[in-house]
Amino acid sequence: MSITKAMYGPLMLDLEGFTLNPREMDLLKNPMIGGLILFTRNFASVNQVADLCMAVREESAGDIIIAVDHEGGRVQRFREGFSVIPPMGEILANHQDIEVAKQKAYGWGAMIAMEVQGVGIDISFAPVLDLNREISEVIGDRAFSGHVVEVIELGRAFIKGMNDHGMATTAKHFPGHGSVRADSHIEIPVDDRPREQIISQDMRVFSELAQDYQAVMPAHVIYPSVDKHPAGFSEIWLKDILRKQLGFNGVIFSDDLSMEGATVAGDYHARADIALEAGCDMVLVCNHPIEAQELADAGKLPVDAENSERIERMAGKQLQYNLSQVQSSEPWLDINNKLV
Repeated sequence: MSITKAMYGPLMLDLEGFTLNPREMDLLKNPMIGGLILFTRNFASVNQVADLCMAVREESAGDIIIAVDHEGGRVQRFREGFSVIPPMGEILANHQDIEVAKQKAYGWGAMIAMEVQGVGIDISFAPVLDLNREISEVIGDRAFSGHVVEVIELGRAFIKGMNDHGMATTAKHFPGHGSVRADSHIEIPVDDRPREQIISQDMRVFSELAQDYQAVMPAHVIYPSVDKHPAGFSEIWLKDILRKQLGFNGVIFSDDLSMEGATVAGDYHARADIALEAGCDMVLVCNHPIEAQELADAGKLPVDAENSERIERMAGKQLQYNLSQVQSSEPWLDINNKLV
């Protein structure tokens, strides 16, 4: 399929190191590539990662969304030179006052948005809106709380903090990963609870905030009471429930198609095809450069204007490439003073 470079392709990939290698420079020109995600292996210093982001945009003609998982606690890819973001589960636990916790959640959302955009990155994949049922080790204190109303209130404040400072938010992991013990990175989790329980508890958070967040990342979890397919490969979850019932019109990012929870869909070509057909706008392929290259080179992933327009709305509104300047600005200083 022929795609103009004004369109955002549906494939998000990763990089091997601190700088672009020749293969990656060539790959970034492929019109199938519309996104890039950075990891700790791509970070040596603040200036280096800012230079890397500039190089990515130069090679891809600018039509690309750069992302990172920088949500706090054990999931903070960049450390030196950045503020230390606490696990979201500590906010209410430390303050024992929902109003104070909401102020802190707003502040940390704002801080993440300012600092991540301060090195040229559009989005941090956050917030985690799962419930911490003390069952899932992969979620745990990444979640704001185990109580639905607390997660809704803290999640809404965090989202507003990011939005007010120019960053679109990505709610994960729809419709809720917190009630299964298996880690979808290395296993295929199955949540056997009744549909009514899933909808009224875990998914209620996503339902209440559906008009607040700008993107969703579905869980690689199978909910047999709803569909035999994992949520990220399910038209029932994505098209019927998320789009139609919840009225969500933002971006749907797949979780990483390299995770074990995605293997039920087949090889990488099948995983990408099924995820996009189910309703995803962009699919992630991480840590498997050969497979990502093959998907891009095949040039067969579907792209349309509606998907591209949604992805374009994720672009950072306050992108800079000088974090020290951001950290000396009045907005950053004001937020920092409220967080200490």
